Amino acid sequence: MQLNTSFYRKLALISYFGLLIWVPIWHLFLAEPVGRSLQFEVFLAVVWTIPLLLPLRGIVKGLPYTHAWANFIVMFYIIHGLTSIYAVENETIYALIELIFSTGMFVGCSVYARKRGKELGQGLPKLKEVMAQEKQRFER
Repeated sequence: MQLNTSFYRKLALISYFGLLIWVPIWHLFLAEPVGRSLQFEVFLAVVWTIPLLLPLRGIVKGLPYTHAWANFIVMFYIIHGLTSIYAVENETIYALIELIFSTGMFVGCSVYARKRGKELGQGLPKLKEVMAQEKQRFER
């Protein structure tokens, strides 16, 4: 069964906005402050949320290029979720939720960028085509 482009777009959007909402909720309201002030907790929530805001415009518009590079950002959240599952006993369920959203975003963005890019004719050229173009350019 092959899923269409709109499925992956929806997966990317739901996971993106889920992660965008979940991260500040977790860090502001659910995480146990370990001897830190409220101001520092707010600062941490902002620091964890800002990178997610960078691809907002392109993801909402459905730009394949933005979906592709947003995966670099979501990797931090996958790593954070995996680390928190392992290292922070009291927040395992919160980290698992973050991991589900970030993995969904990664898969949705990756497949959507590839499928939509092909639909628009923006796919990456094959290596042998690039090599042939380079060879022609230098043989002139």
